[in-house]
Amino acid sequence: MNTHDLYVKTPPLKLFFFAALPGSISMLASALYQLIDGMLVGQLLSATAFAALNLAMPFVIINFALADLIGVGSSVPISIHLGQGHDEEANNIFTCACLMIVITGAVVGAIMYALAPALIAMMGAEGEFAQLAVSYLRVYALCSPVTTIVFATDNYLRISGRVRTSMALNIVMSVLSAGLEFLFLGVIGMSIEGAALGTCLGMVICAIAALSFFATGRLQLRFCRPKFNFPMIRQIVKCGTPNFLNNIAGRITSVLMNMLLVRLGGQNAVSVYGILMYVDGFVQPLLYGMCDSLQPAVGYNWGARRLDRVKSIERCCFTAGGILSLASAVVIFLIPGPIASLFATDAALIGQAAAALRLFSATYITRWFSFATQSYMLAVEHSLQASVISVCTALVFPVLLIAALWPLGLTGIWLNFAGTSVLAAALSAVVMLRFRKDFRRVAEEAAGKAAEG
Repeated sequence: MNTHDLYVKTPPLKLFFFAALPGSISMLASALYQLIDGMLVGQLLSATAFAALNLAMPFVIINFALADLIGVGSSVPISIHLGQGHDEEANNIFTCACLMIVITGAVVGAIMYALAPALIAMMGAEGEFAQLAVSYLRVYALCSPVTTIVFATDNYLRISGRVRTSMALNIVMSVLSAGLEFLFLGVIGMSIEGAALGTCLGMVICAIAALSFFATGRLQLRFCRPKFNFPMIRQIVKCGTPNFLNNIAGRITSVLMNMLLVRLGGQNAVSVYGILMYVDGFVQPLLYGMCDSLQPAVGYNWGARRLDRVKSIERCCFTAGGILSLASAVVIFLIPGPIASLFATDAALIGQAAAALRLFSATYITRWFSFATQSYMLAVEHSLQASVISVCTALVFPVLLIAALWPLGLTGIWLNFAGTSVLAAALSAVVMLRFRKDFRRVAEEAAGKAAEG
């Protein structure tokens, strides 16, 4: 199905199942791999290695943040230009964005490799704990020039209507990475470097496979002679800033949390926090998969001024997000012990994690609303509103609540997530109410142009 027929002619509910479900399955595969990654390190190596992985992970995500800014930031204008019928401009943005991602991956990777020991020392880690974290981070840094483009190619395939191809590559990447990691850790007997290397090799193989689809010239998006210009770069940065700020702000919060946890509860507290992040890393990608998969459709129809379809598609997104999020809250609350035992063998650590998970489960009662609102604002080029939600959710609200809940100690840290979710939902409600005026204005302008035509 070509892009126009898929995004403009397909009934909204059918489009949701055609685009959002494969996107969620893709993210489910990725989330399952993240769970397996933590389980393999925790079970095959040691509790110290598991804690080191979680200590280094915020910096790994920061390493991908600039590439993600370009990938997400270019996807929005590409979708809108295609909706407006400007294929050449869309292809130029696509080509330039790919080059920018590779260059930034090389630069940021080099910096991250050089600074790894200092960054881990800043967290308060010492001895074997610190050495393992540095080794893990440096493998990602070395592979950065090639791995960082894999998530952008996922967006570009969906924009081109190759939703199932995107899903298939994500599944293959997860299976490959899990298999290679087991080979390196369980068979060859490598240390924590094997966990990072398995993931990176899986990403490299799938990134090359994804780029080959565009190199053939058979998709609507294709490579062309790049023509860089400041307005294009500014637009990419503007549209990618909310996601970038969310990544950076979230990692700053994670670094701050880890620094506090090392001091409040030591290695065990860091491990409990890591378990919470693995659980969140399972649920959040499902929400992201649904919302992100529908962004090209929303952006395409926004560019074509098919506002009725924009509303219908987003209605499906908000409804499905709410159902998934609430179901996740119930499951986590009911079986926290079995969930914690996936990552740990020590009974005391499992008990601490189970108690934290029960508090953490309340996060998903309201988390879906801010998530869907941020995605919606980004798709319709309201990047400022999306940025505000992003930064407040990832940094401002958590830091404020750290101070407010400080007397509760570790319990306050575990309650931080649910409190942040409530505040983010309230902020998102305000944003949506204000957006209704902008939506009516755009609708009136579109109706006026249609009447003149």
